[in-house]
Amino acid sequence: MKVLVKSVISLAVFLAGFQSNALCAEHYVIDASHTSIIFGISHLGYSYTYGRFNNFKGNYVLNRANPAGSQFQLSISAASIDTNDKQRDEHLKSPDFFNAKQFPGISFQSTGVSAQQTTNGIVYQVNGKFTMHGVSRGITLPLKKLGEGKGPAGDYRTGFLCQTSLKRSDFGMNGMIPMIGNDVAITISFEGIRQGPTDASGAVGQPAGEGSGSADKQGRSGVKQ
Repeated sequence: MKVLVKSVISLAVFLAGFQSNALCAEHYVIDASHTSIIFGISHLGYSYTYGRFNNFKGNYVLNRANPAGSQFQLSISAASIDTNDKQRDEHLKSPDFFNAKQFPGISFQSTGVSAQQTTNGIVYQVNGKFTMHGVSRGITLPLKKLGEGKGPAGDYRTGFLCQTSLKRSDFGMNGMIPMIGNDVAITISFEGIRQGPTDASGAVGQPAGEGSGSADKQGRSGVKQ
């Protein structure tokens, strides 16, 4: 009888902790109007050319009590590349580079998250699978939390900054190296709008398409600031 009682108590404690952890998970949808995905690459070693991607969507789960329960995901349209030069953009979409017709999507899906308190604030180390040009590789993205609070429409937001780099040759994109650099500097700054808690499993509760899309569109709130 005592063994049964102890088992029941242990199970109750476990379920209470599991439920508490699930309730701590907050679901956010990326606000495209306040998100930028920017890259820079060397041209002949003389200068850097910068560009951005205009169409993307993403969401994330933020678990403050248990950062390992957090999740981040992002998908980008390769054809939305924009370097402020139409002829160059068409070349970048071609098989020489992104081959956007055959490989239309660029994506990141987290597989593990940890958090560090630094002198500059909280930095999340996000491990995950990054797919580009049809090639998937494991990478780690450092996400620095910039701030959080209410937006102009009363919604609740968190904001992050990611600065990293990758070698495009790692993804089979070898065109015009070394005239066009192999190392690509990447900056992503994004805001997410809180949607509510996730389900008990900690999984993302709503599709990434909600409240996201073109960087020229308004956010979920309908108020553009």
